[in-house]
Amino acid sequence: MEKIATSLRTMKQKIPFEADSLKAWFLEEARDLPWRKNPSPYAVWISEIMLQQTQVSVVEGYFQRWMQKFPTVEHLAVSSLDEVMKMWEGLGYYSRARNIHAGARFIVENYQGIMPSTKEELAQIKGLGPYTIGAILSFAFHQKVPAVDGNVIRVLTRYFNIADDVQKSATLKKIWALAEGILPENKPWLIVEGLIELGAVVCKKEAQCWACPLQQTCAAFAAGTQAELPKKGKKVEIASLLRDVFVISHEGDLLVKKGEDGKVMAGLYEFPYTERKKGARFPFPLKARKVSKLPEVQHSFTRYRVTLYPTVWQTEERVKIPGYEWLSWEEIERSPFSAGHRRILASLRTQNAYIAH
Repeated sequence: MEKIATSLRTMKQKIPFEADSLKAWFLEEARDLPWRKNPSPYAVWISEIMLQQTQVSVVEGYFQRWMQKFPTVEHLAVSSLDEVMKMWEGLGYYSRARNIHAGARFIVENYQGIMPSTKEELAQIKGLGPYTIGAILSFAFHQKVPAVDGNVIRVLTRYFNIADDVQKSATLKKIWALAEGILPENKPWLIVEGLIELGAVVCKKEAQCWACPLQQTCAAFAAGTQAELPKKGKKVEIASLLRDVFVISHEGDLLVKKGEDGKVMAGLYEFPYTERKKGARFPFPLKARKVSKLPEVQHSFTRYRVTLYPTVWQTEERVKIPGYEWLSWEEIERSPFSAGHRRILASLRTQNAYIAH
């Protein structure tokens, strides 16, 4: 740690950070986002979790609908997980929604519904990592605490011309220490949010250096290395999956399965499916006839890219099948579905392909 501290002191002496320039730019150029209007601890928490892996333009509508449905931690805590998952439907990475629901119940049980204001207390809440904790303490409680996400990593590695692999823990420690060291005593939260904003709208993958308030003192710009940074190690390989999906109807009810706890799709409904292979047959002991074929659906989750091949089937038998349940169309509409299977539902609505009776 002493070696890192010495290195950082040298770096900051050679490249002083222009905090005032960033602050002035942020106050002038900050986007008008709904969670910035009233940055309560609860609003910051929800918005920051939603913003993980999701574009701001998508999150805006979700955030506003969420706050109307669950305006306080207490409202969220007393709601069912199905209600929460339904509100989250379409945002993906559904463990975030499950963690938020569990976190709300924890806050009500242990803190009377009031968000705690220390790192140690926030770390006890499910799903809160260093970045989200830093964001809550900085934006909501105005504490002098850094919050380092991908945007900040991009800005600081370029500003200080750091060529180390940002996927290594030693590099991340250095960047977190830098982020903390450049915070001023006066309104440090403006610098934290300014760094995030700068990375989001200017210092993007393709840096727009001409619009950057830090251009004159940026070490990477001076060296011409901004396009090479940040340096990342080996990329995660994406695997392809092909699945046959069976939309099975009996007198308007549809056969579905709810994702098991601990699985990627936990709490989400899906139609029956099998991995696609030549000569595959209808997977259930039901007398069923194929009614129609629906458009192919492509979607991605974690490290998979999936192609779904849905077909609609009608059966005159309502047989209990272990692990599955029959839901009415009204129940289907109230239930949260995984992204790909939700798009299959949309095709059913559009084509009126489901069998109503």
